[in-house]
Amino acid sequence: MKATKEIKELSAAELNNREAELKQELFNLRFQLAVNRLENPMRIKAVKKEIAVVKTIRRQREIEAANK
Repeated sequence: MKATKEIKELSAAELNNREAELKQELFNLRFQLAVNRLENPMRIKAVKKEIAVVKTIRRQREIEAANK
């Protein structure tokens, strides 16, 4: 999971920006799917998984900060 290692190194602001970018990409992919213009339907699954990774890392950091 090379992408996961890269995401873990991002700051909180960068994580927020990355999540916003991924959500926009997911919206665009779903729109393309609706109008039958989507070339790679597996990209939707990959983007959703990456959003989940970003949210998980953000939550882990929140928990670590609360425990300190």
